[in-house]
Amino acid sequence: MKNYAIILAGGVGKRMGSEIPKQFMEVDGKPILVYTIENFQRNAQIDQILVVCVKDWIEYLRGLIEKYSLSKVSWITEGGNTGHDSIRNGVFFLRDKVAADDFIIIHDAVRPLLPQKAIDEVLHVAHTKGNASSSTVCHPPIVYTDDYKSGIKDVDRDHVMLTASPQVYKYSLALKCYEQAERENRCDFTFTSSLLIHCGERVYFAKGTTCNIKVTQKEDLALFSALLKVPEDLLFS
Repeated sequence: MKNYAIILAGGVGKRMGSEIPKQFMEVDGKPILVYTIENFQRNAQIDQILVVCVKDWIEYLRGLIEKYSLSKVSWITEGGNTGHDSIRNGVFFLRDKVAADDFIIIHDAVRPLLPQKAIDEVLHVAHTKGNASSSTVCHPPIVYTDDYKSGIKDVDRDHVMLTASPQVYKYSLALKCYEQAERENRCDFTFTSSLLIHCGERVYFAKGTTCNIKVTQKEDLALFSALLKVPEDLLFS
């Protein structure tokens, strides 16, 4: 059994308002994507890495892989029009490269603050249950809205978990679900966990961290830079 990381770098980052995809923006002198790949590069449980990359930046990515000695990156494939398409591209790309009982760990390129313990935890749960999503308990109040301007009822926080990448799946399970989505002509699942639920599977939770931020808007760049200075042990406690 082996573990393969799929890093999703297929987006163009429209919300960031940048001329370049946000995963290639530099923070403290290094592209965000490189920080993300390095987290998996140094984890002993990760065997190889596939990067799903926006087409026009593949050659630039090859240069980064060489510059930063990212030796576990074995493959690059093109991203799709949506997050669902990019994940599907990655899962299908690995059809003839991994075994059915291997595991894939899917992660957003723009979630660069990922402690090693968080990777180990989500792999541990997935190896036991067949899948796992990095998750945190929901603390803020949640209000249901029907018009995005006002709220009409509370949502019980005791029955809500906040999930994020990394998410880990036995490869045969992920492949089966994406093949079902293709047969149904469905491409609207924001992440694999949503697809699993659609396919009647139970999604399992692994302990995550609120520091696992997604760099989406300009203010997130400053937050990421600040969190880089925090010792890793304090990012996952």
